Amino acid sequence: MKIAIIGGGNLGTAIAEGLLKSKFCKPADITITKRNTGTLKALADKGVTVTSNNNEAVKKSELVLLAVKPFQVAEVVAGIKKDINTKHVLVSVITGVSLADLVVMAKKKIAVFRAMPNTAIAIQESMTCISHENAATAQIDFVKGLFETVGKVVMIEDKLMDAATVLGACGTAYAMRYIRANIQGGIEIGFSSTVAALIAAQTVKGAAELLLQKGTHPEQEIDKVTTPKGCTIAGLNEMEHQGFSSSLIKGIATSYNKIVKG
Repeated sequence: MKIAIIGGGNLGTAIAEGLLKSKFCKPADITITKRNTGTLKALADKGVTVTSNNNEAVKKSELVLLAVKPFQVAEVVAGIKKDINTKHVLVSVITGVSLADLVVMAKKKIAVFRAMPNTAIAIQESMTCISHENAATAQIDFVKGLFETVGKVVMIEDKLMDAATVLGACGTAYAMRYIRANIQGGIEIGFSSTVAALIAAQTVKGAAELLLQKGTHPEQEIDKVTTPKGCTIAGLNEMEHQGFSSSLIKGIATSYNKIVKG
């Protein structure tokens, strides 16, 4: 399928870059739109079609990927729905817009998908959650395959998509804040900021890969490095006394409530 990415902001650009790096499709098969196309010069230089005309992009595509701001989506869909027909697959990566919302906006019975990737899609390391409605098996396989080329994918019910947004998309910021704190701690105990950043980032990457590759529970891996009366358990216990786990859980719940309640 030829792909139109409506919205060349951070996420839309990251998706385009990820698709190019993965070689999922040719640059000429991707069209990306933005009012100020000058910021998309790097993609244009790689052969991606860049335009400010959403309708033009939709007409030359089979898959339309909406990557605009939540407050823009109704206006954008209203502007392109006359050019959407049964050949199209509509994919939204917009926070807070349900499948039911998309069906109502499009006013046509077409395959509709909701996908929640994160910004690591630009380096093919996204965690993407996908739900769908009115989709055929081939369409499901295509959309799933598209996002699998830029990271890992899990298919979920649409009612869980807000929760997926918090855990998978907001979660990137949570992880970055932990790494930043680790770097600051590393500087305090003697490392330069550059060395502390390398150690902190690679350690988190390695810890995540242990869980992904071995399929173990975090506590199993924690037990391997917490010796009796050792420095690791002492540090962990102090963090828990200061509310480390509870503050994370409360933060996740607060972000979720913000999406649900506005």
